Amino acid sequence: MKFEDLLLETGGFGRFQILVLFILCLPRINVPMHFLLHNFLAATPSHHCAIPHQEAFVNLTMEEVLLISIPREPDGTFRSCEMFSQPQFHLLLNSSLQPENSSIIQHCQHGWVYDHSQFTSTISTQWDLVCEQRGLNQATATFFFIGVTTGAVVFGYLSDRFGRKAMLLLSLVFSVVFGMLSAASISYSMLAITRTLTGVGLSGVSLIVLPFGMEWVDIQHRTFSGILISMFWSVGNMLLAMVAYLVREWHWLLVAVTGPCLLSIVCLWWVPESARWLIANGKVKQAHRHLLRCARMNGRKDFTVSPEALRRMATDKKPGGSYSYISLFRTPVLRKISLCCGAVWFGVAFSYYGMSMNLTGFGLNMYLSQFVFGIIEIPAKVIMYVLVNRVGRRQSQAWALILTGLCIGANVIIPKPLTSLRSVVAIMGKGFSEAAFTTVYLYTSELYPTVLRQNGMGYASFVARLGGSLAPLVFLLDEVWRSLPEVTYCGVAVCCGSVAFLLPETLNVRLPEGIEDIE
Repeated sequence: MKFEDLLLETGGFGRFQILVLFILCLPRINVPMHFLLHNFLAATPSHHCAIPHQEAFVNLTMEEVLLISIPREPDGTFRSCEMFSQPQFHLLLNSSLQPENSSIIQHCQHGWVYDHSQFTSTISTQWDLVCEQRGLNQATATFFFIGVTTGAVVFGYLSDRFGRKAMLLLSLVFSVVFGMLSAASISYSMLAITRTLTGVGLSGVSLIVLPFGMEWVDIQHRTFSGILISMFWSVGNMLLAMVAYLVREWHWLLVAVTGPCLLSIVCLWWVPESARWLIANGKVKQAHRHLLRCARMNGRKDFTVSPEALRRMATDKKPGGSYSYISLFRTPVLRKISLCCGAVWFGVAFSYYGMSMNLTGFGLNMYLSQFVFGIIEIPAKVIMYVLVNRVGRRQSQAWALILTGLCIGANVIIPKPLTSLRSVVAIMGKGFSEAAFTTVYLYTSELYPTVLRQNGMGYASFVARLGGSLAPLVFLLDEVWRSLPEVTYCGVAVCCGSVAFLLPETLNVRLPEGIEDIE
């Protein structure tokens, strides 16, 4: 007897599964609120050099003070990072005569003045992470994703070793503690460290929730459950736009997006450990108790199964705890799956965060962009629900990622004045990108056997977070060529999408329990 047969006897997909999925969806909302928080946490408002002894110019308007103190760009805007070493009073007579002598232009000497009309404060304004320090601002996102990368390795192994529920609780507690500490940061160094550790905790949440829910669901409802859980990522995206719009001060913004984790911790006590994991690891008494609870809640009071029958179901291989990441590469089929999955996950995350962290590049208000990018993900997921069941996982995964890359590439060619067309193409690209992300979670959880599923997800998530860590740094390439970041995102997405064609199809296939089921 297979575990799927047992699930069908307990009611297949009933009230128990709905309750488990709903509770697991709560922490899922929190994940994108932190993963995409950099857009608002580290936003850089318009700024210019602070002008010393400004009180000496009492007879001049603010515009005139800037005119004699700050050089201008060819388009007429004031430069953000440079100032005149001496006031250029002659510009009051003819402002079009910009000085040709570069020796009178210097970098900001007295700090910066920021436009606070949109943000009360961000980490950019708090610690002057602009101009020469711009790289540190982008590095904040990279530090967070380094934490997420580390957490993927740690929690991927630990959840296969010690169980899904215990590690999900631990990761939520970790997220709350360091999320609140990051809100209380008194220096950039403290923020960088606490954001990195917050990333470690949230990585566990991101990694465990979907496979945990899938292990309680029968084959017929597996795709629906995977799409449903991923829908709450989109809800989190939209909520982030609204919370960031209402909370314009970065300390309180961090508190606002971290607090809901406490609700998830409380609710998680009602979710039982994965019976599939318990059986695979020989803990049949606990599995028996949870299966009886599942059947009772689903109205199947006549369900009976003995612990001995569950013990016979347990894999006759070594216990799940003795598997490691090396096991993913020991056998030929698993090795091929792992290498291809790694490439696909890197491409998905690299292009997704490349688009998600460029909210101001498509001609829309950044809050509206965040909300629209979130709302477009919902129809993308609904379409993927149909496609992965009709076309299959492999084709859906490959083409979603390839089309993401083509949309990013199209915006390199489309002229900037055509903001409406650029916005439409960007929104389409974001939809394809989210479709690729939704599919890769579902697809990967079906490719790996139960004894290695979290190790496989941990490895895949590790590679994805490498992509997420590099994505914000690629924006710095615009100093080489303005379109180089977009060309890079496009090329990586198309190449990695093509690799997905090498993976096996899993549509309507039982979840594998042991390595022998894969090989």
